[in-house]
Amino acid sequence: MTLLEGLAMAKTPMARLELNLLVALDALLTERSVTRAAEKLRLSQPALSASLARLRVHFDDPLLTRDGNTYRLTPLAARLADQTAVALDAARKVFANEATFDPATSTREFTVYGSDYAFATVGASVARAVRDEAPGVRFRFAYHSPAIVEDPVNSLRTVDGMLLPHGFATGIPCLDVYEDEWMCLVAADNPDVGDEITMDHLRALPWVFTYQSRSAFTPAGRQLQMIGIEPRIDVVVEGFLVLPFFLMGTNRIGMVQRKVAERFVAGGELRMLTPPFDVVRLAGALWWHPMHTDDPSHVWMREQFIRYGRG
Repeated sequence: MTLLEGLAMAKTPMARLELNLLVALDALLTERSVTRAAEKLRLSQPALSASLARLRVHFDDPLLTRDGNTYRLTPLAARLADQTAVALDAARKVFANEATFDPATSTREFTVYGSDYAFATVGASVARAVRDEAPGVRFRFAYHSPAIVEDPVNSLRTVDGMLLPHGFATGIPCLDVYEDEWMCLVAADNPDVGDEITMDHLRALPWVFTYQSRSAFTPAGRQLQMIGIEPRIDVVVEGFLVLPFFLMGTNRIGMVQRKVAERFVAGGELRMLTPPFDVVRLAGALWWHPMHTDDPSHVWMREQFIRYGRG
């Protein structure tokens, strides 16, 4: 880069911005008050007011407008809120990188996307097992969404990984960390199902499904349709751990992982039955963005999922 090119770049608005302004913007949008934001950041109110003035000039927008005794976000500020949080988190991750990683002294936070099933089984096992080795390390488990699953490469740029079955993501690194099998679940007093469940039951009785959209579905649910069964879906839930509650006291059918089914059957209100067709086993992996592959802290995290997640 020539000196003239460097001077030209220095004159751009982005070059004049500081990371501290991103911190101030996040606090202002979160607290919606200069006073509270200043207290949160342990700054003087005049100092934060000066940052707000610079931000207003940059965006050519007031960002906060008075509404009676409170302030509200302008439409632009409302759009900036989520983007600012993501950008600030990404910046923190950049500066948290270390040439070496010592789990015994690290305060690193790992963020992982997944479903309630993945968190209740794999995530819980890993978080519980590493407490002694890495007392300062924290895990943040965040639910994925159809939008996240549809574009995993971009979604994984701002987090450390995603627990997801095979069949949704390609072209990014992963490690197999969990397996399970699908079981049918019905109420203990279901009047239409005896000791066995049949293909006729699957066709005739109402269902509770977990996820049901183009990009959000279960492998078992998709397989049902592939073998020619169009289930009568009464209820769709966005998780596996709540599904059993929609079966109790009804004649509905649900399909969940064995590890989930066994927990609920123990209470006596539900019965677990073997499906009447050969259901593909659930095989799930920890997926991550290639930029994390050689990060020492990320290597350690992956080792923990391999070591403890399969239990």
